[in-house]
Parts: sequence; structure tokens; C-alpha cells
Amino acid sequence: MPRILITTDYLRPGDEADHHLRAHGHTTVHAPLVGTRGHEQLVAALDGIDAALVGHDPLTAQVLSEVPRLRAIVRTGVGHDSIDVVAAAQLGITVSNLPGINANAVAEYTLGLLLAAARRLVQSATGVAAGRWPRQDGHELRGATLGLIGYGAAARAVVPLARAFGMEVLCTTGVPQDERSDPSVRFVALPELLAASDYVSVHTALTDRTRGLLDASAFRRMKPTAVLVNTARGAVVDEQALADAVRTGEIAAAALDVVSEEPLPADSPLRDVEGIVVFSHLAGQTAQARAAAGLEGAAEVVAALAGRPRFAVNAHLLPHAPPARRDG
Repeated sequence: MPRILITTDYLRPGDEADHHLRAHGHTTVHAPLVGTRGHEQLVAALDGIDAALVGHDPLTAQVLSEVPRLRAIVRTGVGHDSIDVVAAAQLGITVSNLPGINANAVAEYTLGLLLAAARRLVQSATGVAAGRWPRQDGHELRGATLGLIGYGAAARAVVPLARAFGMEVLCTTGVPQDERSDPSVRFVALPELLAASDYVSVHTALTDRTRGLLDASAFRRMKPTAVLVNTARGAVVDEQALADAVRTGEIAAAALDVVSEEPLPADSPLRDVEGIVVFSHLAGQTAQARAAAGLEGAAEVVAALAGRPRFAVNAHLLPHAPPARRDG
């Protein structure tokens, strides 16, 4: 009977995901990741496990090499940069994500950050809590230009919401030309997007190409009134460069749901910079998105263990006949 490790912190014994796995003859082992988990702890948790339904566990090549029974990993979200997908493929382990599973939640949250930044809502509430009564002018979204970096499911879900507020939408993306079919979006190169946008919203995956994409030179291209929003991956942004840009007035503000190290370290350059607000990685965290991710993740585990993963991100790297994984 296959044993399934579940580390995603919002999945619980007896929920729909657990029931789905058990109904397909699997045994579930819950070990929710809270905070950080070291190498030895991860290896111990994965010992004797056939498949893992995970959140942000750092599944490195070294960890994977020490858990020979593991055959499938499913990430209950979209980003999979915490998993060494190449090493997994070399070991015959499929790695899947759940594309688009929380796109609506992320899109709504993105608009929430845009509104909060435009109307200075956090600063107002903080001021009132401190005994003041802030009355600075905000800005309307109508007539402003929103630049989307990336054109995945979440970015595409942002488009109609932004258009409903009367925003013009630009996008820079590596998506092939024939997949850019939305007439309400103008596709441009990154330098043009940065120069033209009043709000820049990050929706791209973290890769070697996008790591540090928004650096000092990028901020110099942006308007001094521009606001950066990031709901994707923290490391897409050079955080020291961002702190410097906001502090010196090169750009106006930033609303960040993600940072390069989470939770935010005490010595982060993002701390105590007026105009930068950091939230606790909540974009995809709605009751609806979590329920969907749990059930869809469980279904992907079942499919992967049957040799038919639907969303394997390393399928192109897997050998035609994956090496047998010993039972030890």
C-alpha cells in the first residue's frame, strides 16, 4: 500500500484530500511544515514514502538522493523552485505542480494590493492606530497603466479585473506569440513596460533568467510615481536595489506579498523603508483555493503513482524507462 507524505500546512487528516487518497488505497502521513525543516528532518519524514504532497519544503538533490522509495512529488501550488526538478528526473521521480489552481485568488489579491497602495490604506490604518488621523491624497486606478511581468494563469486573471477599473494593461512575457490572444492587453518588451507603467505587477516564475530581474537598472527605468507589486517570487526582485529606489524616490512605493527569505529576516533591507509594505505570502491563501489545491493535489498524486501524471514539470527530463527505485 503506497504511503503518501503530506506536508502542506493547511491539509489535515480527514479532509477531502486525505479522503481521496485513502479511497484509492493509499496510506497518508501528515507532517505539516511550520517554519523551517532541516535536511535530516526532511530525510526522516520522507523515509519509506512513495509520494509527497508538499508546500515549500526544500527538496534538494541531496535530500532526494537519500529517499530511494520516493516516486512522485506534487506541489500544492504553482511555484516549484524549492524542488530540484532535474535531480528528481535523474532519479525517476516525477514532480508536478497545479497550474492555475489559485489564479483567481492571486488576481483578486493583486487588485487588493493595487488599491491599498493607490489609496495608502495601510499607512492610514497604521496612523490611526498610532493616534494620528492621516489625510493624504490617494490615487485612482482608472486611467492608470498596469504592467504585468508574466502571462500565466494569475496574470491572465488580473486582466479583466484591471480593465474593469479602467486601467490600460501592458504585458511582457516569454509566452509564444500565438498564445497572446487577448486584445485588451498590449504586449511590449520589458524596458517599455517599465517606462510606461504606473503600477508594475510581477507574475513570472523564478528561473535563472528571472532571478534579480528587477534590479537597480530596472528601477531607474520606472516612473518616480510608480508602484511595484509582487505576488510571484521574492527573488525576482533585488531587494537592496528596491529599498534604495524607494528610499531615494526613484520609484514611489512597493507592496510585496513575497520576499526572498520568508519569514522576513530582522536584517532585511526592506524593513523600515517608508513606502514599502510587506505582507505574509497570502495571495493564494483563500478557503476556496486551498480546498481546490488539496483535492487536485491528491488526484495528481494518484495519477502520478499510476504512471500518468497530468502536470509533471519535469516530464521532458525523465528517461523513457525511469530507473527502478528500490524499496529500502
